[in-house]
Amino acid sequence: MTKKLLALLTAALAPLAIPGPAAASDVVQTDSGAVRSKTVGEARVFDGIPYAAPPVGALRWKAPQPVQPWTGVRESTLGNPCPQQANSEVPKGSSLEDCLYLNVTVPAKASAKPRAVMVWIPGGGFFEGAGNSYEASKLAARGDVVVVTVNYRLGIYGFFGYPGLPGSGTFGLQDQQAALRWVQRNARAFGGDPHNVTVSGESAGGMSVCTQLTSPTAAGLFSKAIMQSGSCAFNWADNSQYPNQAAGSPWRPVRDVQATGKEWVESKKAELGCKPGQSLLDCAQTAKSDVLLEDTLQFTQVGYGGSAVLPLSPAKALQAGLFHRVPIVSGNNHDEAASWLPAFGEIKDYPKLVTDMVGAKQAAQVLREYPLSRYESPAAAWAAVTTDRIWSCTQVTSSQQAARKVPVYAYEFADKHSPLVQPGQGAAHAAELVYLFRPGGFDWPLSATQQQLSNQMIDYWTSFVRTGNPNGPGRPDWSPTGQRAVTGLSLAPTDQSGIHPVNLSTEHHCNFWAGLK
Repeated sequence: MTKKLLALLTAALAPLAIPGPAAASDVVQTDSGAVRSKTVGEARVFDGIPYAAPPVGALRWKAPQPVQPWTGVRESTLGNPCPQQANSEVPKGSSLEDCLYLNVTVPAKASAKPRAVMVWIPGGGFFEGAGNSYEASKLAARGDVVVVTVNYRLGIYGFFGYPGLPGSGTFGLQDQQAALRWVQRNARAFGGDPHNVTVSGESAGGMSVCTQLTSPTAAGLFSKAIMQSGSCAFNWADNSQYPNQAAGSPWRPVRDVQATGKEWVESKKAELGCKPGQSLLDCAQTAKSDVLLEDTLQFTQVGYGGSAVLPLSPAKALQAGLFHRVPIVSGNNHDEAASWLPAFGEIKDYPKLVTDMVGAKQAAQVLREYPLSRYESPAAAWAAVTTDRIWSCTQVTSSQQAARKVPVYAYEFADKHSPLVQPGQGAAHAAELVYLFRPGGFDWPLSATQQQLSNQMIDYWTSFVRTGNPNGPGRPDWSPTGQRAVTGLSLAPTDQSGIHPVNLSTEHHCNFWAGLK
């Protein structure tokens, strides 16, 4: 077999993640044991590295504990996703609590100096998703960075609370910090620089990043932050994301999380198998995982106010300037809320939806600001209102507040035809992910102009990861925003609107929402 044919065959098989023969240099010694890589594209991938002990048995609802060292060499195989009900990322769901694993992707080519490290926290509403879903070979190789993707405890496993239970409502958050500490200890072994780490994420991952920005116990664990479609100010109004949903946010006072936990355990004593004389908390801690999984969606909010991990809500902390002083990339997709339109069925009565969201008095103001005549359908009008109210303007608020102290590079992803979302939804929630990663390990179909945009976005992101500044050759200049109007870049292919400056405050009516009475 010729070298050329062998190279072509290797490239064809790489997306299937079939490891070939590994040289001695493919083995890396971590602080707990040796791991072996596999080759994917132009990168080496170390999947399924444990960063904390399995949170099972007595370690359920405990702070993450050190990994038990192993002998021999661990092969590159994805670890279990954390327990979650069936969804698009984990089609069969999972109830396996042994799930605290991360994946490290490094460029295959050698480097004379340590590389910057990008740690990715996945989204999924704090109840689903996994770092396993974000194949990062192109991101790492093109951007010349080390990429670490993380699994962390979700739902009832990560954010359960109970009176007297230390860490109530923050176990998933503590997992993320344990992964960041693992990076500090082990980055050099993978050619990374522990002094140049960027924490990043999308959706609940972006909200996690902002939570880490305001967590005192995350001090020193990263030097830059990227928040995609998730911010410290994120919240929703009544009936705005889903019908009959009460207003709220991803963060909740820990006393309320604990009260919910106590009420839940008391209502589930029979199903949990509680024994006479056994404390309810002990009963819940020893219950079967699949019993907990049935009610995991009752625990999807991070608890604040109970410990040094998160003493304040991120919204209040950021507003008060109590956050880690690091450069930030912060942005949204142009049509975020289009992903939630199916929850409302066939949308015909746009004024009623607005009234259900803000009440009759404010509805008149909203309908004047967003007249139905401006949009192609009631659904499009509703998508614009909820995108701006829930997503864009909360992100703008966090960007404004952070910009008082640090450089903030604001953006909006605006490709209307991403293959990651349904046709007709525009630049909906999560649409940008396929431009940075290979979600699910697939080569998603991108046109030539979309591929160019993908390359430019990777270059922006990884330049920021390396230097704290996203700018460089081959792409338009990106200036940090001011503190009043939030300005940045709109990111779209050249056969649409291209990459150009945008005033996000104006485009999404954020002054209107800030002044709505």
